[in-house]
Amino acid sequence: MISSKPAFMQAPVPNAVKLDKEVFTPDALDLLITSRNHDIKQAVAVKGEAEDWIFALVTLQTGEGFGGRDNHGISRMNGAYSSRSMLTLVPRSTVLGKDMMPRYGAWFRRDVCMLLETRGAQDILDYPQTGGLGLTWQVPWHEEEQLQTRELDIWFIEICRRIRFSSLHGKLLVVRGTSKTTRINAKHLNGAVGDPWAPVSKTDGKSFTLHGRDFDYRTLTNLLFSGEWDLPILVRPASFEPVEAPMSIMAMALSRGQSKTEGFKCRTVPIGGKISIALGPKRAELQELAQWQTDVIAAFSNVITGALKLAAVGGNKNDLQEKQKSNSNRQKLNEYVRNARGHLDRYADSIFFEHLWQIFESPANTREPVREVFLRNLWQRTQEIFEESLSMMPCPSLYRHRAEARARRHFYGSSTLRKNYPVLFGKEENHAS
Repeated sequence: MISSKPAFMQAPVPNAVKLDKEVFTPDALDLLITSRNHDIKQAVAVKGEAEDWIFALVTLQTGEGFGGRDNHGISRMNGAYSSRSMLTLVPRSTVLGKDMMPRYGAWFRRDVCMLLETRGAQDILDYPQTGGLGLTWQVPWHEEEQLQTRELDIWFIEICRRIRFSSLHGKLLVVRGTSKTTRINAKHLNGAVGDPWAPVSKTDGKSFTLHGRDFDYRTLTNLLFSGEWDLPILVRPASFEPVEAPMSIMAMALSRGQSKTEGFKCRTVPIGGKISIALGPKRAELQELAQWQTDVIAAFSNVITGALKLAAVGGNKNDLQEKQKSNSNRQKLNEYVRNARGHLDRYADSIFFEHLWQIFESPANTREPVREVFLRNLWQRTQEIFEESLSMMPCPSLYRHRAEARARRHFYGSSTLRKNYPVLFGKEENHAS
């Protein structure tokens, strides 16, 4: 096996370093963690083609985290069990029926042009202006030897594992080995190494980690508008893009945990040119509008939760207060209403950004009618979820009618909703309540 020269994503390996673990299939090389062989079978891609091996090699070398003793992860990740996240703007197709689809060629071209245009303006860590190592597999990987950031190009492509491919009698042979240290000395930087796709916290200087969450409206509004995160370069509007260019916000991450994979999460949010420009100077305005919508969702969620819990205890408020004092009873009540809250949250998530863009793009003095559309749509769905869920609340049959009547009175007569969102209730209805 020839290992003294660099190959694609494969660093030269000195003779003193042994790679003694054979890899027989591409899925055995990939970064996914499959813990139960009886559930998700391991090493099944026995007929993998060359491109399967390439995809597995690239994802491993650029996205892997800590995998046990002497199996270290990438530098563009905040900690051993974190994930590498991508947040970027993507050119969007204008073909009817494909308006959510990214234009992959235009996406790649945009990223390359953006990185070339901004590389001289970036002052990140101690990367050299010229002459830095861009392809980290070009130099030998000696044991306990690490690359320093001052040796690297600002847009370096890294590797994190010792892998070598070779051919014997026309058959592909792949071996892997371990290392005593990470390839790049950047553990102390917590993933904040200038990744052009990664948001970095302004508070603690760590790159964003998705953990077990999704890219829902809460996560995205926090990343994009709150001002708590430094937005990555590639989610900022480019100087060479026309204002009216249809774009999408793309967010992706392979969520990881300790010895487990929590799923590949991906979210595409279509935006217009005005919104993409607003991600810079008008983030505070977008945050204010997004916070208002988030508060509405929370208010509706609290009301539906309280009403359904009241039904579950037979409509007796005193019983509800007593049960809330016990952890076990409180958890049981939360379990009863979990599906209803989840349905409402998913619906809110599906309309959140569409309405947010409409409100933002409306003149300030005409926004109230646009806000009202969001309120009425969300309220209509909240009522439907409440009525669907009410009959499924466990309750002794003797108290069923009382429980449902009092739950409806709690839900439709909510003083919080009537005070804060009176447009949802007619004058006669308000007077009667």
